[in-house]
Amino acid sequence: ILGENGTGKELIARAIHKASSRHNEVFISVDLGAISETLFESELFGFKKGAFTDAKEDRAGRFEAANKGTVFLDEIGNLSFNLQSKLLSVLQNRKVVRLGTNREIPIDVRLICATNMPLYQMVNENKFRQDLLYRINTVEILLPPLRERLEDIQQLVEHFLVIYCKKYKMPLKRINPTTIRRLEKHSWPGNIRELQHAVERAVILSESNILQPQDFFLSQIEDGGQSDESDDITNLEEREKLLIRRVIDKHGGNISKAAKELGLTRASLYRRIEKHGL
Repeated sequence: ILGENGTGKELIARAIHKASSRHNEVFISVDLGAISETLFESELFGFKKGAFTDAKEDRAGRFEAANKGTVFLDEIGNLSFNLQSKLLSVLQNRKVVRLGTNREIPIDVRLICATNMPLYQMVNENKFRQDLLYRINTVEILLPPLRERLEDIQQLVEHFLVIYCKKYKMPLKRINPTTIRRLEKHSWPGNIRELQHAVERAVILSESNILQPQDFFLSQIEDGGQSDESDDITNLEEREKLLIRRVIDKHGGNISKAAKELGLTRASLYRRIEKHGL
């Protein structure tokens, strides 16, 4: 699965798993970008007690734990050449060997990989093994960025509104056509994940049941020269100042409630209030 960050690659992987004959088995997601090179083998292939200093008991790796189910390897483009070879060996042999043993353990998994990196270009630059690419690339799914699928924005916003209004125990908020048009003019560099967070923030901060463009605090909207207060704010500090002022106003000056909503301590909020002269 290829696509920029925030396009929903893991969501697609889970949908494939749920639609497959393995849907009653486990789905294990592994963020390869978050696993250091020294922990790669122990995390994915497991280890035997005593294999290294902190190995106090036998433990199965992610592949073994996902037997009969699905393993989702996210950010596979981040693997070093050395680790790519070890992964390829496991995929070819369909067996893992726990660290500290010589015993091969057969595995039966559906493998789904994802990356936001240009794997074909990396192959040409000798940064990604061509044989590994052939092994994982039986079926390729390319997820376009949100800026190329603007027709999805309204449906996604309405979906997130249901989720976050329920989460924060609010009446279901709606969004008017004008606001949708403004959202469609934003470039959404963070894709669906950015849109999701924007909707959550708007649900929390808006005092109206109908969301307006200014509720989304978007800064790079091109709208033919027309803008409002939040659109003119491109400086990060000014955006923070506006957000803090609105939350404090929303809670009638109650610093404790405002700090809780902003995810800050009272002391941190007071420092920001003093910094911005609020």
